[in-house]
Amino acid sequence: MFVLHVALQGCLRGGGVVFGLTADTGGHIRYLLDLVAASAQDRDIDRIVIATRLFQGLLGPDYAVPEEAISDKVALLRLASASPDYRPKEEMHAEVDSFASNLIAWIAAQPRAPDLIHAHYADAASVARIVEKALGIPFVFTAHSLGRVKAAMLGSGAERGTDLARRIAAEEGALARASLVVASSRDEAEVQYAGYAAYDPGRIRVLPPGSDLARFAAAEALPRVDTTINRFLHDPGKPVLLALARPVARKNLGALVRAYGESPTLQACANLVLVAGTRDDIDALDGDMAATMREILVLIDRYDLYGRVAYPKTHGLEDVPALYAYARARGGLFVNPALNEPFGLTLLEASAAGLPLVATDSGGPNDIVETCGNGLLVDPRNPDAIAAACLRILDDPDLYARCVAGGARAAAAYDWDRHAARYHALLRALLTPEPPLAAPRQLLVCDIDNTLVGCEAALGTFRRWRSRQARLAFGVATGRSFHSAMAILEQQASPRPQVMITSVGSEIYHLDPNGVTYTADAAWRAIVSAGWDRAGVRTALSDLDGLVPQGPLEHRGHKLSYFADAATAQRVRVALARAGLSANVIHSHGLYLDVLPETASKGTAVGHVRALYGLPERAVFVAGDSGNDVEMLRAQTQAIIVANFSDDLASNAALQHSYVARASHARGIIEGVGHFRRMLADAS
Repeated sequence: MFVLHVALQGCLRGGGVVFGLTADTGGHIRYLLDLVAASAQDRDIDRIVIATRLFQGLLGPDYAVPEEAISDKVALLRLASASPDYRPKEEMHAEVDSFASNLIAWIAAQPRAPDLIHAHYADAASVARIVEKALGIPFVFTAHSLGRVKAAMLGSGAERGTDLARRIAAEEGALARASLVVASSRDEAEVQYAGYAAYDPGRIRVLPPGSDLARFAAAEALPRVDTTINRFLHDPGKPVLLALARPVARKNLGALVRAYGESPTLQACANLVLVAGTRDDIDALDGDMAATMREILVLIDRYDLYGRVAYPKTHGLEDVPALYAYARARGGLFVNPALNEPFGLTLLEASAAGLPLVATDSGGPNDIVETCGNGLLVDPRNPDAIAAACLRILDDPDLYARCVAGGARAAAAYDWDRHAARYHALLRALLTPEPPLAAPRQLLVCDIDNTLVGCEAALGTFRRWRSRQARLAFGVATGRSFHSAMAILEQQASPRPQVMITSVGSEIYHLDPNGVTYTADAAWRAIVSAGWDRAGVRTALSDLDGLVPQGPLEHRGHKLSYFADAATAQRVRVALARAGLSANVIHSHGLYLDVLPETASKGTAVGHVRALYGLPERAVFVAGDSGNDVEMLRAQTQAIIVANFSDDLASNAALQHSYVARASHARGIIEGVGHFRRMLADAS
């Protein structure tokens, strides 16, 4: 496979990237180079080329070199465009047509055209659209950050600005044309993209980036780095609040200085260390970095924080582990107050180095903290909340220890090799499509957690069994969202479902002919929308004792999710009835409570799919393990309860027709299907 990456923004080179050299030389370059390095290890990848802009000027001669070899099968290609000078992203639109023309000419001169283009940022996607139209090469899109998110951060009227409006239009075009969109987090896939007219959740995959976390876990202090920081501080032995980010407005470093400056308690127990890019002269900084640095310096002066805040002018990439080690040695923590953080590689690095996190609740940190349990999330616009979260961790040794322990899980959860394996599987599937069954004779729908997955050996047996079922359509029904479900299925190398019933049956997605992307079932959405008063339900339950909302990402358009015990679940039903609101309340595992439209459940969703396929009831098998599977198991005659069930399913009076398997997890599914097939054979 020959993959061509296109990345126009920033100062890109094969090694020794100077992050923060310009406002656009940031995390997306790190992401790209790390992805390419991991991809190059795959023997099925023959060639990788990164195409970027060639430019002259004061930033150095490296960026005017037409081609740079990175490894034996990776090259960095620099092509000229309309301007010979460096262009910030706000001006990049003027380079798209000329760059695309030169890229098309370069491709035509190659002995073999790329199989796929991967576009990074919207301007690169605009190039990819031109190339696709001219040469028919499909493209994959990674946004890295989005114009609508920036517009929301800037406030009313920002989207009408020429630069942002043009960028958002390019992003709309990318979403409409890309064969696949790669997101870094569920927040990006489910919240940030949702504001776009071309939003199509079934064409987005969440592939969390990896990170070389081993070198951060082994981070050691460097005397040179310690000296650079200590010269600012009266008491350099105190705990440290460490922030590491480019000084651009969306990183919101000023809010952290305000949080620190307005909290005498925080000042008394910790120093603040701001590592904000690299600068010689503030006036020479690119973009809004100069204004951001001036804001920081003004705030330090306003709150008279001299001797308590360090703000070194420069640092090298090789210094970053030592910065984390400096904070760790002093019992400090890492703070990311960004208005929005698309992913947050520095959070993983700091966590792997042993630092608890206080991070923005907007973007990728939601996923990181949920996965690793390594810190606290805060509203980045609330300085008091930032200060309170820092003090909570610093004042609670047990919480501090739990956050440190959670950081040790980051290396396993965010690994570039795992990322590359899933990424390549998707690319190969796009190039060699396996379309869904057009006319299946039978349908199997099973729950995911603790049914299909939960035992690696059983899932391996299921994969082999599934490959021999020529006329059986396979689907899943889960409480997870579409993107959460796809992530766990692909991480576990599950067979790809033909149908995805997600969010406890409130959403249905069908596999597209390309065998990779999915299309939402619009007819089902219309059915469950009828009579659904989401706002009314939320209001009716807002003050109910014992009902604790789950995280923001667990709430969907047709699902509200809470933590509650059985008694509280009953009070929810009573409260909704008193309010005259129709809803389906599902309680499972003694802890999770979902409120859905009255017509939505796994059971009704399976019935809808069965009708679409024109299958008789005896041609459908369903399998589950817990309370949120009851509706599905009750509604189908051929219901399978796997041996590792919970919520007393086997003794549920409504499920006495079910087959209770002797085997657990996916082996129980196979056993149950075999049981019902034998019954059908005997009956005939």
